[in-house]
Amino acid sequence: SDSSLKNENSVIMYPFSCCSTPYMQITCKPKSCSLFYLDINECETIQQACQGEMKCFNHYGGYLCLPRSASVITAPEPSSQSEPSVPVESNEAFNPCPVGYRAQGDTCVDIDECELDMHDCQPSQECINTVGTYTCQCPDGYSKIGIECVDIDECRYRYCQHRCVNVPGSFSCECEPGFQLAGNNRSCVDVNECEMGAPCQQRCYNSYGTFLCRCDQGYDLGPDGFSCNDIDECSYSSFLCQFQCVNEPGRFSCVCPEGYELLGTRLCQDVNECETGTHQCGTGQVCVNIHGGHQCVNSNRCQDPFVQVSENRCICPVVKPECRDLPFSIVHRYMSITSERSVPSDIFQIQATSVYPGAYNSFRIRFGDENDEFYIRQINNISAMLVLARAVTGPKEYVLDLEMVSVSPLINYQTSSVLRLSVYVGPHAF
Repeated sequence: SDSSLKNENSVIMYPFSCCSTPYMQITCKPKSCSLFYLDINECETIQQACQGEMKCFNHYGGYLCLPRSASVITAPEPSSQSEPSVPVESNEAFNPCPVGYRAQGDTCVDIDECELDMHDCQPSQECINTVGTYTCQCPDGYSKIGIECVDIDECRYRYCQHRCVNVPGSFSCECEPGFQLAGNNRSCVDVNECEMGAPCQQRCYNSYGTFLCRCDQGYDLGPDGFSCNDIDECSYSSFLCQFQCVNEPGRFSCVCPEGYELLGTRLCQDVNECETGTHQCGTGQVCVNIHGGHQCVNSNRCQDPFVQVSENRCICPVVKPECRDLPFSIVHRYMSITSERSVPSDIFQIQATSVYPGAYNSFRIRFGDENDEFYIRQINNISAMLVLARAVTGPKEYVLDLEMVSVSPLINYQTSSVLRLSVYVGPHAF
C-alpha cells in the first residue's frame, strides 16, 4: 500500500514460490515499481544436494545433479545495480521456470533440446533428452575418443568361434566350410552334409566339419571324390571263373560253355543229357554222355560174323570158319576224359571176368593207338590199367581195342577177348 512506502527507493522482500523459484525483490520509485529475482546457490545452501557420484551444478533459479564428467555453462546472475529485468507495469512475458524448462499454465515442463535441435552433439553422437537438459552419447558399437565416436573393433575380443567380420557399429561371425552358425550367432556347429544333399553318388558318411563319399562293393571312388566307377573284376585275374568271367555293374558272374552248368558260382560241371532227357537219340540207339555233350550209338554194334549175345557184348562162334583168327568176344564200353589231362594218367582198368584154370593172361592194345598216346600197364594175371601217355586236347574220339590173350599150357589152348573202348576227349579241361 502507499502507506508502506517511506521514501523514493524503498525495497520490500516477499516470499514467492512458483516452480521452486527463489525470492523476488521489488524496487519502488516514484510512480513505478520494478521486480527481479535474487538467485540462491543451492549447491552451497543445501547439504549434500547431490548423492553418489553426481555433482551439483547451480544455475539461475535452481541446480542440477549431473555426472562429474559433465560441464554446464550458466548464464551470469543479474546485477543488483542493473535495471530491473521485468518491469511490473510492462506487458512482456517472463519465464518463471529453471533453465531447461518452460512454463505451461501453472507448471513447468521439460524442454526437449534434442527434438528442437538446441543441442551441441557431434554428428557422430546421439542426443538423449533428460529432465532439464540433455546428454550426448555414442551409438552401440562405438566408443568416444575425444569428442568423436569411433567404431569398436569387436573382432579384437574374439567374440566368434571361427571368423569375425567387423562392420561399422557392429560385427558378424562366419564359420568355416562344413559348419554353420549356432543360435547364439557366435558359435559354429557341424553341418550334416549327408542330410543336406551331399553329391555322393552312392554312400555318404558325415564327419566333423566335412563328409566322406564311399562306394558299394564292386565300385571304386572316382578322382573327384564323389562318383563311383565300376571295377572290372574280370581284368584282374583269369582264375575268377573256371570258364569265362563276365563283368557286370558292381559285380561279375561266371558262365559255362554249352553242355555245362554252373556248380556254385565259379565252377562248371558237365550236363548229363542222358539223365535229364535232353538228348535226341532215336529208337535203337543208346545215349552216351560225354564231356560237354552226348553221343547216340546203336544198340547193336555187332558186325558179322559177330552176333550179339547181350547188351554191348558180341561173340564170334567157333563153328564159323571166319572166326578162327578173330577174338572170341568183343565188349563195347564208352568213357569220356577232359582235355589237357596231366600225364601219365590212369584212365581205365581192364578186369578179366572168367579165367581158365592154369591159364596165363596178357594184355595189349590191339588197335587204335597209332600215335602211341596210350599204353597198357599190367597189374596182375587178371587185370591191367590203360594209361594216357601224352596230353590230348579235345574234342576228339579214340576207339581202342584192348585185348586179353589167355594161354593154357595144360590143355594147349589159346583164346582172346577184346574190350572195344570208345574214349571221348572233351573240349575243355573240366
